[in-house]
Amino acid sequence: MDTALITGASRGIGKSISELFYQRGVKVISPARSELDLGSNAGIDAYLRDIEGVDILVNCGGINELADIEGMSDDLIEKTLHINLISQMKLIRWAARSMRANRYGRIVNFSSIWSEMSKVGRIVYSVSKAGVNGMTRAAAVELAPYGILVNAIAPGFVNTDMTSRNNTPEQIEALARSLPIGRLAEPDEIAKLAYFLASRENSFVTGQIIFADGGFSCI
Repeated sequence: MDTALITGASRGIGKSISELFYQRGVKVISPARSELDLGSNAGIDAYLRDIEGVDILVNCGGINELADIEGMSDDLIEKTLHINLISQMKLIRWAARSMRANRYGRIVNFSSIWSEMSKVGRIVYSVSKAGVNGMTRAAAVELAPYGILVNAIAPGFVNTDMTSRNNTPEQIEALARSLPIGRLAEPDEIAKLAYFLASRENSFVTGQIIFADGGFSCI
């Protein structure tokens, strides 16, 4: 039985991933925010000291607080980069140790459509997710000789609390109409993609940033 550490599993996409992995026989470790503080080096280090290595790492935890260039505070910059990027790097560093020893591992990071495009208020978030893309490619190249595959999912508009917080109902309706597919994604659809990338069925795909956006990036 493979063991997976999944961050951000308390709601939305992360919760759907955790539930799907459990249903398909994966042993799931899904720490709450009170157990694993992705915004704190000390918190991450303390949590990792208490668990053994894993076969699968899913870096799904993240934040998306809107701010324009003049409005982005030092605190927001540091918090967003730490939670969305630095924590993923630290968890990859930790997971890679046992994965290299076992010569097997699967790592799925979470990026965003806003990593390669953007809009007003997304500067800090876009920077953090662009970093995830670079990290994913670099880690994939370095870890491939050890049987470790590393990919990232870049979701578009998904029916989650985060989408509802950052968009009015009218904006969400307009977004859905504008997508070639004509609707937002459901979290379980993203979870199925994550499961494939993290499973033993995936034996060759690595270093990819997969845009799951209903065609948004094509228009």
